[in-house]
Amino acid sequence: MPKEIIRCQWCGSDEQYVNYHDKEWGRQVKDDKTLFEFLVLESAQAGLSWITILRRRSAYQEAFANFDVSKVAIYTADHVEALLKDSGIIKHRNKIESTITNARLFKKIQLEYGSFYNYLYSFLPEQQPLTNHWPSLQHVPATTEISDKIAKDMKKRGFKFFGSTICYAYMQAVGMVNDHIETCSFKY
Repeated sequence: MPKEIIRCQWCGSDEQYVNYHDKEWGRQVKDDKTLFEFLVLESAQAGLSWITILRRRSAYQEAFANFDVSKVAIYTADHVEALLKDSGIIKHRNKIESTITNARLFKKIQLEYGSFYNYLYSFLPEQQPLTNHWPSLQHVPATTEISDKIAKDMKKRGFKFFGSTICYAYMQAVGMVNDHIETCSFKY
């Protein structure tokens, strides 16, 4: 008899959400392209639900040059105006403009640290991902001391739409922290 699959409660039964939970969330990302992708998506999510952004992920991919940070960093005011007409993404001028600014800042961090990954992991103990052991979703924090530090440093560098709550969600998404609940079949 097959083992029952248990998931973190937040993903519910939406097929796209379940797939994201099972195959991506909490898995360590080491490449800067994917780290930039999640920076774009998590920043766009500010004030919205994650499923709203997840359902628009392919539109964001198209709108932001397949998440090529070098291409996005040279977007102009004309790009912003065109993106404000794109029905596939969230048409919020400040979020669109901040994505371009954040791309430029992301590239500066790459130059300073060798990669954005190196920068992020410089905040973690022994530069290793963290694994938490939460009994239920209600125990998972919205922010941590580490997300506070990263968000504060990024704000000081000029990043927008990346406060501590968004930062912690980002850390979960890219596997800097594994917050699958203890009974989740995808806890590893």
